[in-house]
Amino acid sequence: MSIKLRDLIRSVRSCKTAAEERSVISRESAMIRTAIREEQEQFRHRNVAKLLFMHMLGYPTHFGQLECLKLIASPHFPEKRIGYLGLMLLLSEEADVLMLATNSLKNDLGHGNQFIVGLALCTIGNLATPDMSRDLATEVDKHLRSGSPYIRKKAALAMARCLTKCPDMVEDFVDRVVSLLKDRSHGVLVTAVQLMSCICEIDPAIGRQAFVRLVPSLVRLLRNLLSMGYSPEHDVSGISDPFLQVHLLRLLRVLGEGNEEASEQMNDILAQVATNTETAKNAGNAILYECVQTIMSVESEEGLRVLAINILGRFLLNRDNNIRYVALNTLGKVVKQDAAAVQRHRNTIVECLKDPDVSIRTRALDLIFKLVTPENVEALTAELLNYLVVAQGENRSDICTRALAVVDGFSPSERWRVDTLITLLTIAGKDCDDRVRASAIVYIAGSADDVKAYAVHKLVKAMRDDDGSQEGLLVVAVWCIGEFGDMLLSQCDAPSGVTYQALEPMSVIDEVEKVIKRVTCPSTVKQRSLTCFAKLTDRFSSAPPAVLDRLREKVRKYESSMNLEMQIRACEYSELMRDGRGALARMPVVDPKVTARRQARGGSVIDVGAVSSAAMPQKSGPGAVADVQGGGDLLDLLDLGGGGAPAPAQQVAPAAQQQMPQNPTQSSDADLLSDIFAAPMPGAAPIQPVAPVVGGGGGGG
Repeated sequence: MSIKLRDLIRSVRSCKTAAEERSVISRESAMIRTAIREEQEQFRHRNVAKLLFMHMLGYPTHFGQLECLKLIASPHFPEKRIGYLGLMLLLSEEADVLMLATNSLKNDLGHGNQFIVGLALCTIGNLATPDMSRDLATEVDKHLRSGSPYIRKKAALAMARCLTKCPDMVEDFVDRVVSLLKDRSHGVLVTAVQLMSCICEIDPAIGRQAFVRLVPSLVRLLRNLLSMGYSPEHDVSGISDPFLQVHLLRLLRVLGEGNEEASEQMNDILAQVATNTETAKNAGNAILYECVQTIMSVESEEGLRVLAINILGRFLLNRDNNIRYVALNTLGKVVKQDAAAVQRHRNTIVECLKDPDVSIRTRALDLIFKLVTPENVEALTAELLNYLVVAQGENRSDICTRALAVVDGFSPSERWRVDTLITLLTIAGKDCDDRVRASAIVYIAGSADDVKAYAVHKLVKAMRDDDGSQEGLLVVAVWCIGEFGDMLLSQCDAPSGVTYQALEPMSVIDEVEKVIKRVTCPSTVKQRSLTCFAKLTDRFSSAPPAVLDRLREKVRKYESSMNLEMQIRACEYSELMRDGRGALARMPVVDPKVTARRQARGGSVIDVGAVSSAAMPQKSGPGAVADVQGGGDLLDLLDLGGGGAPAPAQQVAPAAQQQMPQNPTQSSDADLLSDIFAAPMPGAAPIQPVAPVVGGGGGGG
């Protein structure tokens, strides 16, 4: 004979290991199976109770499902209670044996004992399938008019389940629900309002048409709850029946959405709830939250919306993190409806960035990005950069991308934009993706000469102060030094009053060399340093021969490197430095408008078509270049995007080839760059297209 439930619980609790617990459960399961096989009716309810305990522990109990059906067929209430409980917990609506319970449920719905009827209604509300709902909906409907509040409230919940499973029955039963609103029992009222909300969710058209005329009654019911005195039966923390108030507000939200007349009828009561509800207890906060949701969803007045947002602002000052999280989440949803009202709480939202709870910080960060405007972009961006210093590693990349979007959309000036991007790279250069690096380079290259000089001086200082961990900063700094290294030879005055002293050419080379000599220097930075040295031979063309010799030596040193990419770059750049014919000149300017269009299409920030018409020679007529895809090779060569795919070299227009000189001894790389520029060069004849070198070569980023 199997042991009692209390003995099983005691045995499980005394187990010291999981294996010992499994042994106890396995032994008891075997005894229950034996009892089921031998039809030991006197122990059936005890066995099902033990199966419920095993189910809570996570052990399989499917072998006891039929025992539940046998128990609910028993004439005794204790056995029915255990049977229905087992039915709701051990079975799901997908179980085939559930159909066998339909007849027992129908019989119990007609039982004279209201508690047995309540068990059947509760089971229907939890497990009813579409077939069961069609068969039993009529019986459930009869109990909606029962004389017992206990039965009526359970019937309302069961009807909600039936209508959810069979939406086609909504039209037949919708009129029966209206009479429940006149009930004096708060339990029946709560379930009736839930049933009305369920109908509106299942079929909004029928639900709103049937219930919108009840808005005055719902408003009156809510007003009575607010003016009701102390009632021990319904009072929760000084609030009269907060559960009914919450469900009424949810139903009013559904009925008032998009309906000006209904919204006008509920404006006064919503203002009354928002101003008179106490916030000292959690019950009051729950009502206020639903009230705010309703105000922002219906066609409410502007003053009422401001009041709702101010309530959320008060929530932000609450010590409970759950309430603060809800407030931030809701403000993020309503900021589009009334951004000015949310802006008043900007300082409180920014303070949430300092909260120890990471979920609060994340929600505050999301909300701050939505609050950015041209007027407050500088202040909020400063807060974002301050937060980036202490942000978790997994969130830093996303913050960098969002900060770039803010800079792109709301930048007040070129200098501020460049300054912000450099600061961003200084703080999180190792976490930002290629879009941030490429955008920084594009904005610096397209700015005025004084901003370029300021940017390159600041990058050199940042690179000097960095410990070598911020890869993004080093990539941008090395690229800008190669591109605008000649500007380092002059003094630069910053707007903050700081003066950057002029550097000697040798000092500039030393700064780059210090970076690449670090053991932790990434290979991408070393590759770009070769581009930098090659470009500096053009920028420092008027420098002493010792400077140029040193630059050539820095590049030539890697011609035998074990790294294939470094070796290819060194060989190609050595050829370009000998006879580059202007290939190492300054990069063409990228057109921001074309770049923005390409970003909107989801492409890279670097677009071949974004090259400014001022920087790229234009021709018309038969001799015009038909395809300027070669520009992609130039941009890749000069590392703008840091990894774009090179365009095929053989797609140079024939018209452009006819104007180029023929010299078999010249480097194919130089000819390739000449094709890219598509500019007429005297003394050159057409050459045959050269296949691109495998491995990236000079076209690498």
